[in-house]
Amino acid sequence: MAFAVARTTDEAHLYVELTPCEDCGALTSEWSEGLTSVDGSLATSYVGACPGCGIGREFLFGVPAVETPPGPFPQFGGAEPSEIFDAGQWLEIADYAAGDVPVDDPVEAERRLALAQAAVDEVVKFIPAGEHAVPDDAFWTDEGSRIRAEEPGRFRLERLLVVRDSYRYPARGDA
Repeated sequence: MAFAVARTTDEAHLYVELTPCEDCGALTSEWSEGLTSVDGSLATSYVGACPGCGIGREFLFGVPAVETPPGPFPQFGGAEPSEIFDAGQWLEIADYAAGDVPVDDPVEAERRLALAQAAVDEVVKFIPAGEHAVPDDAFWTDEGSRIRAEEPGRFRLERLLVVRDSYRYPARGDA
């Protein structure tokens, strides 16, 4: 059995944190992580209980063929696009992170802007070499397709790069 690959722990953690409980809609859980074998396929398993309704939850992700070297947060993967978030979902993650930057906590502000930048970089990974926009097949969820339908111009390469660069946290003395 093949599972969508979570390229890094950061990507897997983001997915489980953003996926609500199917029974009650709660977003938070305590997760236990480990490797498992399912029908002869190696997978990373995240198991937890929903704090809202108590139901058991499990996510299974494929293990990447090539491991991404560890690095500072956020690190979502190598040059290949995500298999667990589509391009529209990544742009929504960027919007959320950039729209919630605290003005009174520079450490958290830098962290959220780094997340927004990295999420836009993930959208760009869906654009084939020599192309100028995210292709149709990079939107496979209802959510991602809705985001693209609302503003398709946001998925042009030039615009994505400008947005990504606008999320740079000012170095001391720049502000």
